[in-house]
Amino acid sequence: MSAQRDARHAHTRTAPCAAAWIPLRSRALAAAASTDAAAAPSAAARAPSREQTAAAPRDRAARRRAGLCVLAALALAGCARQPPQALGTLEWDRITLPAPAAEKVVRIDVREGQRVKAGARVLQLEPDRGRSQLQAAQAQAQQSAQALAELEAGPRREAIDQARANLAAAQAQQRDAGAYFERVRPLGQRQLIAAAEVDRARAAAGNALAQVRAAEAALLELERGNRREDIAQGRAALAAAQAQAAVQQATFAKLDVLAPRDGVVDSLPYKLGDQAPVGSPLAVMLVGPRPFARVYVPEPIRQDVRVGRLAKVYVEGRERAWNGRVRMIRSESSFTPYYALTGEDAARLSYLCEVELTDADAVELPAGLPVRAEFAP
Repeated sequence: MSAQRDARHAHTRTAPCAAAWIPLRSRALAAAASTDAAAAPSAAARAPSREQTAAAPRDRAARRRAGLCVLAALALAGCARQPPQALGTLEWDRITLPAPAAEKVVRIDVREGQRVKAGARVLQLEPDRGRSQLQAAQAQAQQSAQALAELEAGPRREAIDQARANLAAAQAQQRDAGAYFERVRPLGQRQLIAAAEVDRARAAAGNALAQVRAAEAALLELERGNRREDIAQGRAALAAAQAQAAVQQATFAKLDVLAPRDGVVDSLPYKLGDQAPVGSPLAVMLVGPRPFARVYVPEPIRQDVRVGRLAKVYVEGRERAWNGRVRMIRSESSFTPYYALTGEDAARLSYLCEVELTDADAVELPAGLPVRAEFAP
């Protein structure tokens, strides 16, 4: 497997040299032919001697060989092995500031390309509806807090006194109904009154006794206070209401869109008066201490590129080279699935790589510039 890969790499290195040699050889032959053609009129103008006629073919062959040697040397010099390199663009770490609510943009405090500090306001959304929702949530939390306080305080003394009075009334009613039943029962036994009258008296006495027991239970419930489970439910309801109020508070605070980090405002997709949907980017910022080169590493040199490897980054339009270090390289190829390629097609794979620039003055470089990264051996 390694032998096949080395052969493929050797073929990749020598193929450009052969391709360069063919046109150079053609140009050399054409130049020699033009030289012979230019010399032909002068030769025809004067009658050559026998020695000159015999030496002319040898001179042309010597000139042709000299030209070919010079062009071959130039071609071989151009075919010197270059260090592994990859092409891409210069980038910064990007962060987006999403819209917390579907509200209208009422104020923009920055412009594109402006450098801002962390905590600086970028823009503001309309706060009216958010303020009303926050006030409603805070009122609900206050209501839940008062309900919990009522549960923890227990029943009022007046409610307990009322329950005692109801018990006393029920007891009086029970004594009267019981006494009436005791009076009519012997009369019914002697058949002096109807049996239905005795039954009604018995039912009234039983009903009065049940009323007494109900009044006693109600008084006992008030005297013992509220159950622990009821208080726990009240506390849970209060916590839920407070959490909802905190959510509304956070959403309302986010209507003032602030810069989370030091950086440069790259773009403002929405203008004054626009209403962005929830989650859409209101602003895009470029952050980080220095830019990085996002390049695509060809498959033939992928095995030699690893995280931490040093590299030289060349920016389009700049002569100097910037020092860099590989901070990330993907293990999966880009664009074409690896399983769909065989043979020479596998050399067309590329792997996304990020090379962080380590020079301090690289902070002045803008994003989007074409770059070339050469990896140190």
